[in-house]
Amino acid sequence: MKVLKGQDILALGFMTFALFVGAGNIIFPPIVGLQSGPYVWLAALGFLVTAVGLPVLTVVALAKVGGSIDALSSPLGRFAGVLLAVVCYLAVGPLFATPRTATVSFTVGLAPLTGDGPLPLLIYSVVYFSVVALVSLYPGRLLDTVGRFLAPLKILALAALGTVAFLHPAGPVGEATAEYQAAPFSLGFINGYLTMDTLGALVFGIVIVNAIRSRGIESPRLVTRYAVIAGLIAGIGLVLVYLSLFRLGSGSHIIATGAANGAEVLHAYVQHTFGDLGSMFLAVLISLACLVTAVGLTCACAEYFSGLLPLSYRTLVLLLAAFSLLVSNLGLTRLIAVSIPILTAIYPPCIVLVALSFVQNLWRSPMGVVAPVAVVSLLFGGIDAFKATPWAEHLPAALANLPLSQQNLAWLIPSVATLAIAVVCDRVLAGRAERAQG
Repeated sequence: MKVLKGQDILALGFMTFALFVGAGNIIFPPIVGLQSGPYVWLAALGFLVTAVGLPVLTVVALAKVGGSIDALSSPLGRFAGVLLAVVCYLAVGPLFATPRTATVSFTVGLAPLTGDGPLPLLIYSVVYFSVVALVSLYPGRLLDTVGRFLAPLKILALAALGTVAFLHPAGPVGEATAEYQAAPFSLGFINGYLTMDTLGALVFGIVIVNAIRSRGIESPRLVTRYAVIAGLIAGIGLVLVYLSLFRLGSGSHIIATGAANGAEVLHAYVQHTFGDLGSMFLAVLISLACLVTAVGLTCACAEYFSGLLPLSYRTLVLLLAAFSLLVSNLGLTRLIAVSIPILTAIYPPCIVLVALSFVQNLWRSPMGVVAPVAVVSLLFGGIDAFKATPWAEHLPAALANLPLSQQNLAWLIPSVATLAIAVVCDRVLAGRAERAQG
């Protein structure tokens, strides 16, 4: 039986880590650290739940079913499962996450040097997505191009930035905003959504599994084991990166007061600490980090949609890269504003699906339990999402003030209640079936 060598396992872990660490992972922790002030580590704890814990669990859940999101979503039924998969792939693909990798790398790295105008962004995005398309055309080489070359460079650069952030903070911790004073953990929890890592894990699962199989590993047990190890390596790396970026943001109160997003906090810190040379370093780091994630997302989306549409993998790579290029030119602030309500709505059913996948063998009818809970979580997640839109004032007071609504977790209690009812019903039906057979 063929097995992976130690260096291949490490490369796989590095590749998985590199796929996750993209735009959102780098820009959201600094702004959370800046705004949470003395509550930074409580906010960080909430952030780590959704930005590390859930993605790692998702990788494990997907590995158990062969890496396919369709297999994971089977308890929802064929139509609903495919619909959820399509929404996830579009969200982390050409609609939000992939274009955001270009806008973030431009905003943080090059905009301070070239100016934040539409022409420099257009030129940069054309070059950026040309490279993304070129690398994505050869998915079988991902473990070599990403795991052995790009990922180690990315890890070294992040390690250097993280070490400096802890050893040389820009200043003392500032005051927390009113929102973070009231609910630091839940706000950190919600900001973890914005990294899109759980949705990314649903998409990357097949990329990780295919990378393992590209080395001749056919045993489902070994594929699962290596995917779990890769997820754990990636999770440890993510925790270290996030903690350093939280520390960076919390000490940047003096130099980044009034920053609108984490990209501005990062640039202020690097400029303050390293000067112009640091800005060049940051430009290379962010571009490299975002490029690797964009390649992984493009490969995964092209792989999935080639099974749904009468288009080849290569054609889809080019189409996805071209569409992402167009969307990226909307700008970072607009992309983030549009993505928040959509992610707030679709994250709850994804969390439900992953969490319940570990215990669905306990029930007579997994669909009868999982599907109702997922639907309820989507409905109440939609209420939280509506509150993040410009039309929030039109939401009835009864819906705007649901339990945990202020923490954007209005879906949690109804979902748990629905789960309890569904499990009881499943037990009752199982008992009747046993008596009928007896």
